[in-house]
Amino acid sequence: MSAHNDGLPEDAAGMNLMLHALIDGELDAAAAMAVERRIAADPKLAAEHARIMVLQGAVARLPKPRVSDEFSARIAAMAASSRVEVLRPRAPTQAKSARTWWSARNFGSFDWRTMAASIMISAVLASGATQWAMQPSVADSFAAGVASGHQRSLLATSPVDVVSSDRHTVKPWLDARLGLSPPAPDMAKDGFALIGGRVEVIGGRAVPALVYRHREHLITLVAEPQNAGVVTDPVDLSEGGFSLVHWSDGAFSYWAISDMERPEIDDFVARFRAAIVTG
Repeated sequence: MSAHNDGLPEDAAGMNLMLHALIDGELDAAAAMAVERRIAADPKLAAEHARIMVLQGAVARLPKPRVSDEFSARIAAMAASSRVEVLRPRAPTQAKSARTWWSARNFGSFDWRTMAASIMISAVLASGATQWAMQPSVADSFAAGVASGHQRSLLATSPVDVVSSDRHTVKPWLDARLGLSPPAPDMAKDGFALIGGRVEVIGGRAVPALVYRHREHLITLVAEPQNAGVVTDPVDLSEGGFSLVHWSDGAFSYWAISDMERPEIDDFVARFRAAIVTG
């Protein structure tokens, strides 16, 4: 018997297609509401939905390629002289089975635009980390590692290793693997929902990372354990299209990174620091 009674797929692959259809606006109102209810009830599905939204936003912000008039003229001339062959998909040898009501596109077909977008995203993400890697100090080197880890998480199947909005689940999970865990305040009421955590390896050391969601944005919060007990105020290290803020509270040195605008990441940092103080 189906675990749900909403007519949606029960398998992960089917629901992944539904997430894309929802984001692309290809579902009717009833289907969209059903998918949104699933997202609200399933933290893992919510994390995947947030990841897709972040990638879609990254694609939307990519600069449009500039094509010269000379290049356009050459392409037009080639097409006019029939030197360009337009590839069309072969006709199917047999009739395809009827699609279910929620299917919106032929996902098996090759789309060069998708491939191009993936290549461009990879290039943009790699260039973002390069901005920090070119700096000489140890702090900047760690910042480059934080940036790389955040960017990898956006392209991964899931941005977290443990999926949970409950800090009493996330903190023990991190503690079991690293022997420590940073504070993980619940800030959902402030618009910053905890969706889980993961282990990052930066400079050859494993460190804990928390992941929060703010609307369509993901925030990675890396917490590096401190020995000296130094306390520092938040410092802006933003580069390469990402907002990065660093501060220390004596126990941990924190690095918060996201593609949010600076006022939003500053708001997150302020609320996180306040939540730690109030417990």
